[in-house]
Amino acid sequence: MKFLGVIIVCLTGGLLLYGTTDFPDWGDPSSPASTHLSDYYIEKTIEDTKVPNIVTSVLADYRGFDTMFETAVIFTAGLACFILLRDFRGKKERFYRHKPTGVVLHVKDGKKTLTVGKEFEHMDKDWVPSDLIIKTVCRILIPFIQIYAMYVVAHGDFSPGGGFQGGVIFGSSLILLAISYDLKTLVNRIKEKVLGIFAALGVLIFVGIAAICMPMGGNFLDYTALAPLVWDPHHVRALGMLGVEIGVGFAVMAVMAIIYINIVSEGRHDEGL
Repeated sequence: MKFLGVIIVCLTGGLLLYGTTDFPDWGDPSSPASTHLSDYYIEKTIEDTKVPNIVTSVLADYRGFDTMFETAVIFTAGLACFILLRDFRGKKERFYRHKPTGVVLHVKDGKKTLTVGKEFEHMDKDWVPSDLIIKTVCRILIPFIQIYAMYVVAHGDFSPGGGFQGGVIFGSSLILLAISYDLKTLVNRIKEKVLGIFAALGVLIFVGIAAICMPMGGNFLDYTALAPLVWDPHHVRALGMLGVEIGVGFAVMAVMAIIYINIVSEGRHDEGL
């Protein structure tokens, strides 16, 4: 079965590499992107979208379909990581492994779980001493990192930023919390179900804004149809892009946390790096 999988991967990779031969050369001035697309985006972005950041207007407006499916791919990747790595055996019988030392404790259900857990926490403090300076500095920095992440999402139409960048920054703040304290602290602060809801909600926001345009008389992802619903019809496309960027930020942030938690704890959500 593994050999068959290797063959399929090699054939798929070969077909993809063969398909790249039809791409225009890097920086080819006669390519379609260089002859009319780039000129139109540069000249018409502010006129069409009222957004000075051309990158954001291309990603969230002109190339909105592509970005929507990129968000769906991110959600699917997080879901696949969850399904493949998550340990669904529950708390009845499992192994609790301490990564720095390799010590394995057998955990069973009932009162023994609490007893073993307390003993392990005591040993964990002996093996990995708590650093008050690191915890204090990270506790001060994390709220500012998260505020900056929201700024990057909200200000992406005027300056470098957007949903992908802001989501990564917010997700990194959650990972920093787990690294500076421990994984249990992060899992207790933001539950697994909450992360899953945020990941799905991000895609739903993007698709929902795109779909609302249709009953309003426009095409799918045609933000101009949303003019009756916003307070500033002249900037309706910019506001539509802001909405989908928020959805992208939710999805990226949640998927980053899901992947990190499952990888470092081997799907058990009880210990990690």
